Amino acid sequence: MSENREYEKEYKVQAVKLAKQIGSTKAAEELQIPVNTLYGWMRKAKLGELDIGCGELDAFFRVNLVTTALEFLYFGITRMR
Repeated sequence: MSENREYEKEYKVQAVKLAKQIGSTKAAEELQIPVNTLYGWMRKAKLGELDIGCGELDAFFRVNLVTTALEFLYFGITRMR
């Protein structure tokens, strides 16, 4: 029977970053972790449940973030007039 392991948040973050660089299967092999565990962390990162740093945001989220900021600035400025 396999044991459930607990991983530190920083370990998960680095594992996801490595997977983005070399691929999830290869990263899981190098780190000796189940590939499905890594897939779960990658999914959480994509959904924003695992913060991997602002430099790693996917393009869709980045565009939405910028659009929201611009709308906030625009409506804030028009209210001041």
